[in-house]
Amino acid sequence: MSFPDIVPDLKAKMPELRGRLLANQSLGEFTWFRVGGPAQAFFMPEDENDLAYFLRNLPSEIPVTVIGAGSNLIVRDGGVPGVVVRLGRGFNDVKIEDHRVTAGTAMLDVMVARAAQAAGVAGLAFLSGIPGTIGGALRMNGGAYGGETKDILIDARGVDRQGNVRNFSNGEMGFSYRQCSVPDDVIFTAATLRGRAGATEEIAAEMVEIKKKREASQPRNRTGGSTFKNPPGHSAWKLVDDAGCRGLTIGGAQVSELHSNFLINLGGASAADIETLGETVRQRVKAHSGVELEGEIKRVGVGR
Repeated sequence: MSFPDIVPDLKAKMPELRGRLLANQSLGEFTWFRVGGPAQAFFMPEDENDLAYFLRNLPSEIPVTVIGAGSNLIVRDGGVPGVVVRLGRGFNDVKIEDHRVTAGTAMLDVMVARAAQAAGVAGLAFLSGIPGTIGGALRMNGGAYGGETKDILIDARGVDRQGNVRNFSNGEMGFSYRQCSVPDDVIFTAATLRGRAGATEEIAAEMVEIKKKREASQPRNRTGGSTFKNPPGHSAWKLVDDAGCRGLTIGGAQVSELHSNFLINLGGASAADIETLGETVRQRVKAHSGVELEGEIKRVGVGR
């Protein structure tokens, strides 16, 4: 499937655009599941000013979808209408001063943790256990191994749909479990994180332990990370287990045998297979325990 090409018209409206703007770019290669259709238009801005210029001049009726590392994402098989924005090299830097870490939102969480460790900044090691970018951590209050983004964020910066650059304090982010309350049309561009003095060897040892735990308990297949949020008083994986869903397979998608809160692409799955499997698990858990599981994986686009 492909969409009508809107790229020539967009380029004509934005003669000063510097980033890459492509028509009908396949998105499967940008997701951990390795599934999904194309973006009608795919934009990789050169830097924050380029992003602001693009959004300021983009017709308001054209929807915008943002993707990062694609670790907690299903792109549906029919693709994504409108514009998909993916931040790249212009948002991929990190600066450290006085135990404050300022990182572009395209930076992988693990790379920020490693930079902090090398500089003797403690308190950010848990980021090494989150399979995503700083942008995703801001949007979802990403957390793992006893830490959450809300615990370390000083402030964040972003660009809204009108092309305005905005700053958000920790309190203005409205953090709660695996989400923030900043409007969805804001594209985060940078974050400043608070650490503390630490010994590089001790921080490195902490990160090694986190890596060991992840590798022992989580599948390495094509996956999307944790599928469901933990309901209050429950563990999602146990609810899925108790409902008899470990190993459940639909098409080319399977509930992981290693960790039942992970869905995996066995190699030939479609996005529809993965989404249908997730919904089937939700229904079975509801029928067995009465608990309504809430998804942690973002789903975008349209079906075929």
